[in-house]
Amino acid sequence: MLLRDGKNASIYTRSKIVKVKRKGEVYMGTSDIIAGFIDEMLSETGGIAEVQRAELASRFKCVPSQINYVISTRFSPEHGYIVESRRGGNGYIRIKRVAIEPEMVIMHTVNAIGEVIDLNTAAAMIKNLRQGKALTDSDARLIMSAIGNNALRPARPGEREYLRASILKQMLIHTI
Repeated sequence: MLLRDGKNASIYTRSKIVKVKRKGEVYMGTSDIIAGFIDEMLSETGGIAEVQRAELASRFKCVPSQINYVISTRFSPEHGYIVESRRGGNGYIRIKRVAIEPEMVIMHTVNAIGEVIDLNTAAAMIKNLRQGKALTDSDARLIMSAIGNNALRPARPGEREYLRASILKQMLIHTI
């Protein structure tokens, strides 16, 4: 996965993050490289990839928790993947690419919200739903304006996260 042909790539190491730069492209962080590798595996195997966290961490010279981070942020149900794992010596992480109906993705997100949510987490969820085509651009903008700090300014600071979660859940439910 790492490019080392000398003409098109340069490899830089800076604070445990490997950066790869192809001619005319932007820098890619370790997470991007790991996600690309897994995505390539999924393409080659018809949409199912089985990986071992320790093996991937060793291959990309990172900590196993970075593998967890990549899988949880890039291969989530909102992105059209189902992740199964088995712990132990012969443990694995199995990633399946699936076509999930937008309604199912939205309901999964609603169930994941909980009683409180901060603006950054809510924005990331909306972005994921938009990228997964579960929300339109218009719906995403409308929801973001309704749960934003300006809209919630009249509420006391300690209450905003509760209101944001409630509003977000209701708006998502009503997009179905």
